[in-house]
This record gives sequence, C-alpha cells and structure tokens, in this order.
Amino acid sequence: MKGSETMFEKIVSCEHCNKTYALNINEKGWKEWESGDFIQDALSDLEAWERELLISGTCDECWKQFFGEE
Repeated sequence: MKGSETMFEKIVSCEHCNKTYALNINEKGWKEWESGDFIQDALSDLEAWERELLISGTCDECWKQFFGEE
C-alpha cells in the first residue's frame, strides 16, 4: 500500500455475536468494490476474514463455529 492512499476506519459488527471490529479501509479500494469490483481485488490489503465480515456480516470466530476450520 502506498503512503499517499487515504484510509478510513469502518466499524463493523458481526450479525451473529454482535462483536464489533474497527477495520482500516483504503478509500479508493472501497469505492472500487462499491462500483462492482471483486472485493479480493479492490480490498486486497484486508485479511480474508475482514473481507468476509464486510460481505456477510460474519466474523471469523462465528464463521469457524458454523463451518469449522479450513
């Protein structure tokens, strides 16, 4: 990630356990995702579980409870 990119903090809660997470989001990537780019391309600097939280509202802990480990 380049130093000149604008970041913002997005607070996201898991829809299942209500735990709250603060994600640092690249503004340009966010706009690309909102415009239809694949999240893994637009927000590649986020961890996979953070992207899943944005997509489905499910945190990593709940995901593992529902579906098990990889």
